Amino acid sequence: MQPVQETSETASSPVAAPRRLAVLGATGSIGTQTLDIVRLFPDRLSVQVLTARRNAARLLQQALEFRPACVVIDDPEGYRQLREALAGTGIEVLQGEEGLCACVQRPDVDVVVAALVGFAGLRPVLAALEAGKLVALANKETLVAGGALVHEALRRYGGTLIPVDSEHSAIFQCLVGEEPASVEALILTASGGPFRTRPLETFDRITPDEALCHPNWSMGAKVTVDSATMMNKGLEVIEAHWLFELPAERIQVLVHPQSIVHSMVTFVDGSTKAQLGVPDMRLPIQYALSYPERWEAPHERIDWVQLGQLDFEAPDPARFPCLPLAYEALRRGGTAPAVLNAANEQAVQLFLQEQIRFTDIARLVEAALEYLSEPEPVPSYEHLQEADRRARHYVLELAGVAAH
Repeated sequence: MQPVQETSETASSPVAAPRRLAVLGATGSIGTQTLDIVRLFPDRLSVQVLTARRNAARLLQQALEFRPACVVIDDPEGYRQLREALAGTGIEVLQGEEGLCACVQRPDVDVVVAALVGFAGLRPVLAALEAGKLVALANKETLVAGGALVHEALRRYGGTLIPVDSEHSAIFQCLVGEEPASVEALILTASGGPFRTRPLETFDRITPDEALCHPNWSMGAKVTVDSATMMNKGLEVIEAHWLFELPAERIQVLVHPQSIVHSMVTFVDGSTKAQLGVPDMRLPIQYALSYPERWEAPHERIDWVQLGQLDFEAPDPARFPCLPLAYEALRRGGTAPAVLNAANEQAVQLFLQEQIRFTDIARLVEAALEYLSEPEPVPSYEHLQEADRRARHYVLELAGVAAH
């Protein structure tokens, strides 16, 4: 599928009414940086919906600042607190997945920023697309687990999808004005994380604190661990397959420690385009919200003299075994990507809780992928939900941890 379907809204002029946002996952890293962009452009962007999983205190602060029409929280106690705190403000308070799906379909929402973490982001994105909304997608798992369902929703309902991940945003920017048939290959760049040069024999002693020290980016805990294992890049390969309709063999990964080149596209004539910028997620977030325009902003510029050089190297599969597992899941299709994603989410959680070793993450994901994958061509949402549940349970079982 094409990542964006042009609409009158996305082609609007600078004097158009502000684009009205629903920010899903507003209290997380992407959500808070999205609100930074809103603060920069209060005449062009407004907030109609804010959501969080359980951080009621931060969500309340955001609601009082931006005065949305609606807030949604998953946590029951947080829901009670917000209802009390926001009583009399006119801000509607909803709870859970049903609340998320209702808020993204509101007629006063133009753009849904999908920044929820994990499989939980899939159903609200499908609901938004079914309502014909523009979705600025920052949730990897939506396309990893449910790419076929998203593809079908775009085809049937005419919604719009713009990637927010820096790598996919870079590819999207490189493809503006290009014919799809002219693309030979996509090259996703990876920082290599904090362990790119660490001796392999010490990997079983890596601690969560060490894994959370990313050299370039400031991200949430789960995404940061995924960067350390390079599972994040594997998930991005699967995303790129669905976003840009290319097979796995035409999607490459290249380690680039400086994180300045965010990704590249090689064309059939032998030329290559790259999109470059400092490591700052506000840049791709703003581009997704402003497309097809570029809005002047005070973001940091590259200092080319200080930068000096750009380095590239092939990823080491022995050091990053999660990357080939993602390619294998994409090759298998069916429920395999959903199993990969759920097993990884559960394994990362166990690692952060110091219940398994860093090296166990890939081992547990590989076991789940081998044991649970089913080759159904286009799984239903319910089938994906069951695959997600079984993969998490299987990982807990293998790790010797009781399911809660």
